[in-house]
Amino acid sequence: MDYQAITLSIRDAVATLTLNRPAVMNALNTQMRAEIAHAVKAAEKEARVLVMTGAGKSFCSGQDLGDGGSAASLDLERTLRDEYVPMLKAIFECRIPTIAAVNGAAAGAGANLALACDVVIAADSAYFVQAFTRIGLIPDAGGTYWLPRQVGAAKAMGAALFADKITAQQASDWGMIYETAPDADFAAHIDARAAHLAQGPTVAYRQLKKAIRGSFENTLDAQLALEAQLQGRCGQTRDFQEGVVAFLEKRKPVYEGR
Repeated sequence: MDYQAITLSIRDAVATLTLNRPAVMNALNTQMRAEIAHAVKAAEKEARVLVMTGAGKSFCSGQDLGDGGSAASLDLERTLRDEYVPMLKAIFECRIPTIAAVNGAAAGAGANLALACDVVIAADSAYFVQAFTRIGLIPDAGGTYWLPRQVGAAKAMGAALFADKITAQQASDWGMIYETAPDADFAAHIDARAAHLAQGPTVAYRQLKKAIRGSFENTLDAQLALEAQLQGRCGQTRDFQEGVVAFLEKRKPVYEGR
């Protein structure tokens, strides 16, 4: 696919998807949403980790309000159902680990696009804002799903009602994101994190995602059964065999991702 609103590069098993509309702070339009969904599915076939970031000084400013006509003519239900849902499900269901490298502002649907990824790492100067109530809307793009699961109902409700700017450090302290990194070292830090996952046991990562996500709905008995099932799959992989041999030989394992 000839991408216009994003770029996709794959190197050393790391796929980097860059939102590439810096003139509008990488706002999401119809084309970008379709391209993201396509690129994620392409990346999971060729890479072992996917990094999503933004071109320029912003990660993503959310919905492009100039896309699709006037506010009165927008069919937000259709847009969410037909355009956002396929994009978000492609990210959430991605078979390889996904990292949101939040290099700047992540607002509205842009904030929730980041939260759809498995791990969110933000530059110190980055920030998040659930900006929806500023224009008479509710959080969408999965925000009402991911945010309360990550920070709890009280913080999620306050962040949504007040639409306050949440600094990268606040987001980390709340448990909304995994970590922050200094702006000057951000690119190198993301490269190192991505390389670690790209060289890791890919099948185990896939089962790990299933196990952690399943725990929110399962009883203890159901979760223990799920752990056993998924661990059984991991135990049949070549990476498990390599991990054990490397441990016994006191060397770093060389995982193949299978």
